[in-house]
Amino acid sequence: MKIMDLKERRATIVAELRSIADKPEKDGDLSETQEKRFGELKGELANLEKRLERQTFVDEADRRATGHMIESRGDDRLEDELRSFSILRAIAGQCGMDVDDGRERELSRELAKRSGRAPKGIFVPMEVFHKPLEKRVLTSTSPAGGPGSNIIATDHRGQDFIDRLRAALVINQLGARVLNGLSGNVDIPKLKASASSGWIAENQALTLSDHQFDKVSLTPKHAGAITELSRNMLQQSSPDIEDLVRGDFAAILAEAVDSVAIDGGGTNEPTGILQTAGIGSVAMGTNGGALTLDATADLIGAVTQANAGTARRSFLGSEKVRTATMKLKDADGRPFGLETVFHGEARSFSTLVPDDGAKGTGTGLSTLIYGDWSDLIIGYWSQFDLLVNPYESTAFKKGNVQIRAMLTTDIVVRHAASFAAITDIDTAA
Repeated sequence: MKIMDLKERRATIVAELRSIADKPEKDGDLSETQEKRFGELKGELANLEKRLERQTFVDEADRRATGHMIESRGDDRLEDELRSFSILRAIAGQCGMDVDDGRERELSRELAKRSGRAPKGIFVPMEVFHKPLEKRVLTSTSPAGGPGSNIIATDHRGQDFIDRLRAALVINQLGARVLNGLSGNVDIPKLKASASSGWIAENQALTLSDHQFDKVSLTPKHAGAITELSRNMLQQSSPDIEDLVRGDFAAILAEAVDSVAIDGGGTNEPTGILQTAGIGSVAMGTNGGALTLDATADLIGAVTQANAGTARRSFLGSEKVRTATMKLKDADGRPFGLETVFHGEARSFSTLVPDDGAKGTGTGLSTLIYGDWSDLIIGYWSQFDLLVNPYESTAFKKGNVQIRAMLTTDIVVRHAASFAAITDIDTAA
């Protein structure tokens, strides 16, 4: 049994022990049945602790015996090894090219061991994306108007690569909580309602009230991208090309994650903030209306009155909202400015925030969200899974290599009341 399974069973036992201890059935003491069950659970827990200790020792010994990896997740040497992972060497190795990809294969095996999952191709550590990086079909020559022109040249200047225009990626920066290295489905318990207090007359009994518990769940969902690289690029590219390739994959999937975090519709994709039942709402009018200082104040109030946290509160609006806000003026025609309109609160803007209604409903109205972003949870089940197909018919004819990248993740709002939104801002008003 894996450590994760043992820990899950331990948590279940402890919860049942607590339930028995908190609700004695016999004059404030445990009944005979409860006492028996408590003893059984206590014995099982002691045995489980021994199994956990043994399994932990075996797993650690196994890690030391496999390769030359450093065991600790937070070890600086391992961090450096992961950051130095070369995506191009990993791809070239899968293509059968004569490259030294031993380190990449060893790191992939270590990541697979830690996650308990086997890659479809090769695992690429997420650490390689922790710096600004970028690509599309990148080639060494310039096919008539084709993408990737002039990437590999005699006088190569990879640092001057002209990227495509991308949506601003903001969700992590706003303070969303990130859970890495997940294995099974994840349930996160939360307190739904507290015990209540009350005032009573002398010699009267208090009304019994219990805590109520709930949970939010994360289940694996998959995002992916397919692209092409030329064989010549894999063989001859400069170190700058490594950064371009890393950056393109990172930006494509980060954009996918940001988009669903904001407005994901569930089923195949995560449920985003705007699609989460119970978030606060402020309306601009029957048919929408221009953003006002009162409306942004009401948005703050909707979250504050719900007793939401203050750790990472911020506005997030569409770029059209930013433009419209910059045009707001006082009675004397002087611009209010972003600081005034948003009452001194932090704010960010992105083209990923809907300007056409939630999930593109066609309203033509823009959106502004406010909330405590630490109550948005992003979970990752895998590293970046890279699978190379050098035999895909179209790519094969051109001597190129097709690459598929997959990321397994889910997103959930911990407390719906931590967020509120205006979805009917008329930015043309």
